[in-house]
Amino acid sequence: QVQLVESGGGLVQAGGSLRLSCAASGRTISGYGMGWFRQAPEKEREFVATISRSGGNTAYSDSVKGRFTLSRDNAENTVSLQMKSLKPEDTAVYYCAATNRVWGLRQNDYNYWGQGTQVTVSS
Repeated sequence: QVQLVESGGGLVQAGGSLRLSCAASGRTISGYGMGWFRQAPEKEREFVATISRSGGNTAYSDSVKGRFTLSRDNAENTVSLQMKSLKPEDTAVYYCAATNRVWGLRQNDYNYWGQGTQVTVSS
């Protein structure tokens, strides 16, 4: 079992930055692809970004590409999502997830989920 705890969410003005962190416990994340998803009010959860087990490969949704950067520190058992140039449409609960696959772009790829952290971007 892998337990995931997100942190770093909050309220920020449009154009601002936030850094989300995901701390894992129970097992080392080096054996897992990691990802972030988000869910806005009254919308379905959507893919944001994923990173391969080694950290050598990343993929982003078109809506965040160029603004968000996903990284991982397997030694510290953490994953970070740096978010810049935030927009009101980025407002959502952000979830960290772990997959037994090398990485994943779909919710169904993931085996473990955190509880989420709220990000609110004001205009």
